[in-house]
Amino acid sequence: MDIREIILQRRSIRRFRPDPVPPDLLRELLDLARWSPSWGNTQPWQVYVLTGEPLERFRQANQEQLRNGVVPAPEIEMPQEWPATLKSRYVGVGKDVLTALAIPREDKAARIRYTLDMFGLFGAPCLIVVCVPAALPRAYAALDVGLFLQTFCLAAAARGLATCALAASVNYPQLIRRLAPVPEDATIVIGAAVGYPDADVPVNRFSRSRAGLDEFAVWVG
Repeated sequence: MDIREIILQRRSIRRFRPDPVPPDLLRELLDLARWSPSWGNTQPWQVYVLTGEPLERFRQANQEQLRNGVVPAPEIEMPQEWPATLKSRYVGVGKDVLTALAIPREDKAARIRYTLDMFGLFGAPCLIVVCVPAALPRAYAALDVGLFLQTFCLAAAARGLATCALAASVNYPQLIRRLAPVPEDATIVIGAAVGYPDADVPVNRFSRSRAGLDEFAVWVG
């Protein structure tokens, strides 16, 4: 595939097969992602790769926190309000997901089960967690993390893997620190589920939408 095909076919996957991802393939993808651009070539990212038994412990604990109503405490603040246009897009993809899962909006129990599945990383056999030094301005460091993660996700798609960046994976940072040697002077930014997509489920196949070019591009000159 050329880069255009990879960009267009990459999508956030919400159901993974249990097949483990070979460690050498993960190393290859991270080795490619390290060439991502960053401010002044600072490369502020530190990546933790969770698989196997540690990942299962995290998955179960993350879901348990949600069941118990523990208030999320992510180290990167999540948006609480959106401008109307952005909110409509957010709501739109939520409706698409529920429709693909055949979950009526009023079925609260089914929506809770879906959220638990999200906190269980959609069954992915691997989670990568990206951190930066806490001393850095978070907004700028997060920009570098975004560049790194996009490179990783595109490289994964080119090798037949799927990904899903998940705020739900970093809502309870203390769970990650129990399992991975993340120092206290680091900020946990975001996690991404990694694995092979389950091609048979509708939630991985619904039609996606993006804003048109004229909605965000302004030509000057």
